[in-house]
Amino acid sequence: MSLSDRQASRKVPAGPRIAIAIDIYDWHARDFSAALARAGAIAVPVRLAQCGFDTRRPHGLIIPGFGRDLPDGVLVRAIGSGTFESVTLRLDVLHSLAALGIPVLNSARCIEICVDKAAASFLLGQKGIPAPPTWTLQSAEAARQIVRREAARGPLVLKPLFGAQGFGLKLVRHEEDLPSFEEVEGVYYLQRFVGVDNHGFRDIRVLVSRGAVIGAMIRHSKHWITNLKLGARPQWHEPDEKMCDLALRTAAAVGAEFAGVDLIYDADHTLQVLEVNSMPGWRGLQQVAPFSIAGRLATDVLNQLNWPRARAQI
Repeated sequence: MSLSDRQASRKVPAGPRIAIAIDIYDWHARDFSAALARAGAIAVPVRLAQCGFDTRRPHGLIIPGFGRDLPDGVLVRAIGSGTFESVTLRLDVLHSLAALGIPVLNSARCIEICVDKAAASFLLGQKGIPAPPTWTLQSAEAARQIVRREAARGPLVLKPLFGAQGFGLKLVRHEEDLPSFEEVEGVYYLQRFVGVDNHGFRDIRVLVSRGAVIGAMIRHSKHWITNLKLGARPQWHEPDEKMCDLALRTAAAVGAEFAGVDLIYDADHTLQVLEVNSMPGWRGLQQVAPFSIAGRLATDVLNQLNWPRARAQI
């Protein structure tokens, strides 16, 4: 069923209804909902934890807020925590929506890659994206061997395989710094530390949407972890051509329509990719941006739907 057919069947004059997959109805959900409204669309917050399957329905899905209908598009802000089985089911819902022709940003496959640091690092390496050397191991002894071999060249960063916002990171300079096998839940993800202390640390977050750079900020911090929630300070940054090219290639490598790409200059002033986030926030960037970030995202989502009445929100 086409977008126009679905709207006609609902007999409502409003624009497309966009599901925002959330965990909580936070600032981002409110900001994006308001931007969609300004652009002529309707936002419907949806918790994937409340979605499911019903094979008696024509489309086979249960999406709260849509009755027996489906959304015209989906923006995924959060999957939500849960068991392996529950998270798998939520991703199955996103896979199924895409299979039914509903645009899902980002795709379930992209999210699966980006939330799994090992998969993301592997794929970036295969695509030739410059990034710090990384090792992912399932043995405490193998991890100790890596540290003994590599730490002489500088510290490594131990990261949770599934984690975000700078939590759980640890600098490893000696094998004794490694936590136990149980503490890392059986997986050691180690990456060369490339941060440079130049009266503090900094990296660059570049926000990408549909093959274009929306904006960028430098994150300044006294600590080597530069996450804003941990006290870093944002500064608006105009990315150069090289920075834009790397951010766009990184997003394309993981199949992301919308992404936050974290870049850093190492000691040799070589630009490297630290991480790519398929469900990035933009509150920090909005603090320093001269335009509405959510407005740009809303316009991009509606343009992808070919909604003729989408109004640019610059």
